[in-house]
Amino acid sequence: MTALGFLYPGHSAEDDYPRIEMLIDSDVRLPVVHTDIGEDAHRVDALLRMGAPERLAAGVEELRLAGAEAVVWACTSASFVFGWEGAHEQVRALARAAGLPASSTSFAFAYALRELGVRRVAVAATYPEDVAAYFAEFLTASGAEVLSVRGSGIITAAEVGTWGWDEVLAMARAGDHPEAEAILLPDTALHTASYVSALERELGKPVLTANQVTVWEGLRLADRRVNAPLLGALFQKAPLIQA
Repeated sequence: MTALGFLYPGHSAEDDYPRIEMLIDSDVRLPVVHTDIGEDAHRVDALLRMGAPERLAAGVEELRLAGAEAVVWACTSASFVFGWEGAHEQVRALARAAGLPASSTSFAFAYALRELGVRRVAVAATYPEDVAAYFAEFLTASGAEVLSVRGSGIITAAEVGTWGWDEVLAMARAGDHPEAEAILLPDTALHTASYVSALERELGKPVLTANQVTVWEGLRLADRRVNAPLLGALFQKAPLIQA
């Protein structure tokens, strides 16, 4: 049995994690601990406070008690807004607090692209345009070529959490780029676990979504391999890369 721990800000799409656990259909558990979201706003100042070390450290003891072998900060925006170096320091501090291997959703996207051998990407984000631009900068720093970025102007995770298939598909289609090798949908507040394989069929290319890559990153940290076709191309490729 492998337990992977996730620190999830507030309450929006955390039910993706038990759904992913079911789709993996293996001896993998995905315990989730909720962190204090503070102000629910996709605004840089609020996101920097949301990802503060003390907020993340507050949840690690519960994950240790759950037997977690690794911990992932399950938030894209409140990691990439710190920039490439700042996000590294964020996960280093989390690893020290937890005494476990640690990462974040932003790094999960970067490593997932390397795993798939993908460089040219399109970003379809729920965020306002200025916040989405921070994600593009983060991806560029990781070595990706960001061909297009489309924000949706949504301020709160609460609103994002109400989106279903129709809204997710429309955003993905609108944000795609004909030359992109993959399309990325950041925001762990967005329900996507049930949609990944259908999105890939609709768009004809790999689709990486925040909760999907977050779980994959936990598996990578624990050196676990699983085959789960309903979670898309990322979960059908082996072996996992090394950091």
